[in-house]
Amino acid sequence: MSAPDAAGATVDAGAAPHHHHGSRQGLTALAVGAIGVVYGDIGTSPLYAMKEVFVGHHPLAVDQLHIFGVVSLMFWSLMLIVTLKYVLIVLRADNNGEGGSLALLALIQRRSGAGKRWGPSLVMLGVVATALFFGDCMITPAISVLSAVEGLATVEQGFDSFVLPIAVTILIALFWLQSIGTAKVGRLFGPIMIVYFIVLAGMGLMHIAQRPDVLWALNPMWAVRFAASDGKLAFLALGSVVLAVTGAEALYADMGHFGRRPISYAWLGFVLPALMLNYLGQGALLLQTPAAAENPFFLMAPEAWRLPLVILATMATVIASQAVITGAYSVVQQAVQLGLMPRIRITHTSASEAGQIYIPAANWALMVMVLLLVFGFGESSNLAAAYGIAVTGTMFISTCMVGVLIRRVWHWPIWAVALFEVVFLAIDGLYFGSNLTKVPDGGWFPLLVAIIVFVLLTTWSLGRKLMLERMREAAMPIKIFIDSAATSATRVSGTAVFMTSTPDGVPHALLHNLKHNRVLHDRVILLTVRVTDMPYFPVDDRFLHEDLGQGFHRVILRYGFMEEPDVPANLKSFRGCGGEFRMMDTSFFLSRQTLLASERPGMAIWREKLFAWMLRNAESAMEFFRLPTNRVVELGSQIEI
Repeated sequence: MSAPDAAGATVDAGAAPHHHHGSRQGLTALAVGAIGVVYGDIGTSPLYAMKEVFVGHHPLAVDQLHIFGVVSLMFWSLMLIVTLKYVLIVLRADNNGEGGSLALLALIQRRSGAGKRWGPSLVMLGVVATALFFGDCMITPAISVLSAVEGLATVEQGFDSFVLPIAVTILIALFWLQSIGTAKVGRLFGPIMIVYFIVLAGMGLMHIAQRPDVLWALNPMWAVRFAASDGKLAFLALGSVVLAVTGAEALYADMGHFGRRPISYAWLGFVLPALMLNYLGQGALLLQTPAAAENPFFLMAPEAWRLPLVILATMATVIASQAVITGAYSVVQQAVQLGLMPRIRITHTSASEAGQIYIPAANWALMVMVLLLVFGFGESSNLAAAYGIAVTGTMFISTCMVGVLIRRVWHWPIWAVALFEVVFLAIDGLYFGSNLTKVPDGGWFPLLVAIIVFVLLTTWSLGRKLMLERMREAAMPIKIFIDSAATSATRVSGTAVFMTSTPDGVPHALLHNLKHNRVLHDRVILLTVRVTDMPYFPVDDRFLHEDLGQGFHRVILRYGFMEEPDVPANLKSFRGCGGEFRMMDTSFFLSRQTLLASERPGMAIWREKLFAWMLRNAESAMEFFRLPTNRVVELGSQIEI
């Protein structure tokens, strides 16, 4: 996966594997943390999943067949999709500890040896999954917080008018607090979510005790009977049933924070039983009181306990939203490092935890979109129509990618791969198909977001590739340049570092500097920063060095895609170019390209203009690579693409 950057970063697919070791906290502590962060999204599904099935866009009759059928579908979806597919299989596909669509893509490319054959289509799948993920990121905070605050209506009828203002205030406060960092807030998440899941299980048990016959719903035959009674209605109901598994992707995406075992243990030993007891309890309540379908989650609680439950549920939804926002930052950082997005300002909010970052541009863009959703859709039931398409689309794509992984990397026998793909593509396909029926009711929103993100990501990736090809066309061989320049130019003391995106040819900045200033420094470093397809690169192997003679050195500095480049700090530790680097004697030369859209084949004119706009608005290489501001010289050039 090799895609270059105008100011000196390329993405490299050929690095050796490296294992990133997280902190050595106890398994229990990590499992508690995972309950707080990873399971926020799927943990808040009981607030709206059952309600949406019975009073949503395709309401079902509240009778035994439908209640048992729906609970059965939810149970087996949680068992097959979350437990079997994600917890037992997908979580094993860790890219040196990291998970998520882009990490999976990088892992397959590095390990399969099938880069040429599968490369382009795999990259497309990874980019589509990433684009869908951003649509999901916008809907989760909006639907979660709205559905929790709507519980106020079950406390007192007159509270309806306060739902929207309270939800908006909570969401604005949540995004406002992001810049402080999640480390301090994170310590509270685990205990709050544990209390929340215990309450979920307790309420469920209370109602199961009154109607123990609801346990028969665990028999998959009820799901079959429901489908047999009215196939069309059952298919449409899947679009709401899938709300019970939203958040399954987060298990994999957040693996880098906690590790596979804590996430698996937390799910199997605590979260799954609590969720199922609650869904069974909601089913039991509906068997006794069909009218409770208007909001079964909150109506499970005795009247006196409803307000505390609304407060607890609201806290849980804020935590779920926090996890999604953090996930969005992580995906943006990966996309930048893997060459799918322009450089963007990323700030670290924790001195000790590298994964805790804050991206202002992503934060405020997310906030605006979430608030537009809340005002545009008004209530959680309307948003439920928009929710699901992004989730099921991502699940479908991850099944395709995992199929390549288990065959090409894990070398499963062909029959096992076929069985996996047939079973899970059928399940994901049914859910995705059912959600496609929601497009007119709001499902168009995540699809529109995904299309826009997809166009931006692919335009940036292709534009960089074309730009590099044009720069290569005009490049002079380095040996010829050194032989002529070393004899004709005046040498001055100090070190010059020329940032270049390609480890061959002469950097534009060097040519321009020699043309205008007619001097060369005693030591000239041609530096390429390369981002590899592993999350963390071994510190000892960061540098590749070639002595080109006459004071010229070619250096490649390598990072993992979860790391933040700090060029001066790394150069200070490098001794391979004839002595240490002193920043007061070192000048950094950058080339800043101005793009001219042209009729040359490559990209449509509108995409060329879009790429040029993205390039203009990218964060400067000086800030991105943490270069000292008073030691940087930028030289401009124009390129037609």
